[in-house]
Amino acid sequence: MTPPPPGCASLGAQSTRVSGPLARSWLPLRLLLLLLLLWTAAATQGHPKSGPRISAVWKGRAGQDWVDFGLSEPHIVLFHEPGSSAVWVGGRGKVYLFDFPEGKNASVRTVNIGSTKGSCLDKRDCENYITLLERQGEGLLICGTNARRPSCWRLVNGTVESLGERRGYAPFSPDENSLVLFDGDEVYSTIRKQEYNGKIPRFRRIQGEIELYTSDTVMQNPQFIKATIVHQDQAYDDKIYYFFREDNPDKNPEAPLNVSRVAQLCRGDQGGESSLSVSKWNTFLKAMLVCSDASTNKNFNRLQDVFLLPDPNGQWKDTRVYGVFSNPWNYSAVCVYSLGDIDKVFRTSSLKGYHASLPNPRPGKCLPDRQPIPTETFQVADSHPEVAQRVEPMGPSKAPLFHSKYHYQKVVVHRMQASHGETFHVLYLTTDRGIIHKVVESRDGERSLVFNIMEIQPFHHPAAIQAMSLDTERRKLYVSSQWEVSQVPLDLCEVYSGGCHGCLMARDPYCGWDQGRCVSIYSSPGPVLQSINPDEPHTECPNPKPDSAPLQKVSLAPNSRYYLSCPVESRHATYSWRHEQNVEQSCEPGHQSPNCILFIENLTARQYGHYRCEAQEGSYFREAQHWELLPEDGATAEHLLGRARALATSLWLGVLPTLALGLLVH
Repeated sequence: MTPPPPGCASLGAQSTRVSGPLARSWLPLRLLLLLLLLWTAAATQGHPKSGPRISAVWKGRAGQDWVDFGLSEPHIVLFHEPGSSAVWVGGRGKVYLFDFPEGKNASVRTVNIGSTKGSCLDKRDCENYITLLERQGEGLLICGTNARRPSCWRLVNGTVESLGERRGYAPFSPDENSLVLFDGDEVYSTIRKQEYNGKIPRFRRIQGEIELYTSDTVMQNPQFIKATIVHQDQAYDDKIYYFFREDNPDKNPEAPLNVSRVAQLCRGDQGGESSLSVSKWNTFLKAMLVCSDASTNKNFNRLQDVFLLPDPNGQWKDTRVYGVFSNPWNYSAVCVYSLGDIDKVFRTSSLKGYHASLPNPRPGKCLPDRQPIPTETFQVADSHPEVAQRVEPMGPSKAPLFHSKYHYQKVVVHRMQASHGETFHVLYLTTDRGIIHKVVESRDGERSLVFNIMEIQPFHHPAAIQAMSLDTERRKLYVSSQWEVSQVPLDLCEVYSGGCHGCLMARDPYCGWDQGRCVSIYSSPGPVLQSINPDEPHTECPNPKPDSAPLQKVSLAPNSRYYLSCPVESRHATYSWRHEQNVEQSCEPGHQSPNCILFIENLTARQYGHYRCEAQEGSYFREAQHWELLPEDGATAEHLLGRARALATSLWLGVLPTLALGLLVH
């Protein structure tokens, strides 16, 4: 037997018909190949073309694109300013400063922020977990749990200055749901100020003209996701919007446990006139966020993350709100809303459960000249805080942008222009397995077209993604786990193989074909070849079809066992092993194994000949592998039996644990 050349993807093992111990030596290989086929069958279930087309491991440049902490950091917060090479990460008792200068080695230095452990000897969480990093003037504001005595510090030019206890800026425990929003001299927070009292979560203004908080009855066990301030056409009409999920007041057994919401507050709210309303937000209203697909009857009720994409022309109403939702089975959907639609719902909707005439001014209305809200208006809004109309996604169908069987947790969105001038929205979504999906949204008239380009493994040590920050100026994605921080470029063009056809089939708006290579549009001095046709991008290439695969030959004895392996480069393609004119094995789109395997149990005279692995993706066809199996005399086969046995044992010991784990997961 002649083994395949080094580096080839195909791998074979052969044997002669012998009895006794030699025959039994083939049991491990037979069981291994059976597990391979079972893994293939299990992996293809539940992953249609909405999954990523290719899988890429971002290895980065040695010393330049990733730095580890040196120890595990179970709770971190990441702060990065666009255009800067610095990434600040708050950990346990220290702040890390990672520097990623362009073209140079990355570095890290630490600043220790100790805790007052003496006050916490008999309690949990006695470390100082940093939970907040924020730029303030020339310095950096740092806040942490400080052994359950929340405190803040200011870091200026490497010097740490203590600001003392700051209730509301950091939680008592790093596990608490917390959200802090800064706007000039004003600070808003969802963090409770007392450790054992005031356990009902509130949204507060903790620094500003008047300290206000939400009534205890308007939210039911909320989990806060995101908050933002929107400057509207009139200054007195500026709004605070915050997104959260809460317990569903509908206790019907068939009703979902959680409801996703958006709430509004007037930034200029001065409180009310009565003793009951003087310290409370008087303009609070909330609305339900709907994310459901009527065509498939799929509902996604649990809000996971929100990203706001401002309008490039500065129109606040056209700000796009991307929401990631999940359902009880941890399937996900992305729904897109506009701030204009959200604002309209709060301005025009009736109140849920309130059937009398609305008072004047109506609940939720912002008043000019710092006027207090009348008591009657506050009482109606406080007893009926939810509007009847629901906030639905953009578009004529009011449906999700897409939904997926992956469990997405975080999202950031980059608005970019391709080489030919078309605008794309590129979504980066993190999964619960520490993977990033790169999804492109484009327009076709009124419709949004969505294509899942790739999945990216951003770390050297696979782990859950704890934080992610998008830098559109440097065109980088900064991602952190409990072990390391990684800098991932947005234009990962080098991962696309297959020449011009493979480059354009990727449909990556950051990449194009130029001078025989798949290159970034940002590194090429002139325009590059990019496809505008989303269905048949390969037709733009100068060559009408890709080159055929080189012929590889292997000699095998009769009655051998052998398998041929074809690398699955695109999970959107169908891979077929064809022997002469017959299809012997097919791997459908969504195939999660890295190879499409054809197993030949017993090589007969009819099974010698040419085998081609063919990939079909829409109208794009290419020959991925071409093998010729040739007959070989039995003496040579007997001579090579020892090597085949060693190969079987190696495969058994090396691959079986991984396959077994994969089968258990599936």
